[in-house]
Amino acid sequence: MKAWSAALAGEIADWPQVDLRSFFGFTALYRGDLIFAVLPRTRAMGTSNSLAFKLESAGPKIQARLEKDPRMGFTLMQRKRWYTFELSSDADLHDALDWLGRAYDAARKLSLKGPVKKSQLKKKS
Repeated sequence: MKAWSAALAGEIADWPQVDLRSFFGFTALYRGDLIFAVLPRTRAMGTSNSLAFKLESAGPKIQARLEKDPRMGFTLMQRKRWYTFELSSDADLHDALDWLGRAYDAARKLSLKGPVKKSQLKKKS
């Protein structure tokens, strides 16, 4: 998983506005000020071969795709839905990049909306 994480981080580091930061045993991927994914370094989220990404709201087609894929899992962290993606071979890297790209795009959409106010968070809960 360390080699896969390094390969993914190397690819994503070249994307516009991406910053990689150490984060409690993970490499956190940020678009501007928004975290959109974590890659394992010394810790794991889910299984030892899983990465995690955040999608604030997935449309029906994406949600159906998430639910059909046996490599997917999810967790709630600070009221945000995080998905885990388990890699088992080099062939999974393409799909991992696709999901990370979706999370990267979603972070852009969130940043365009501006900062979320606490009153807005209470309404969504």
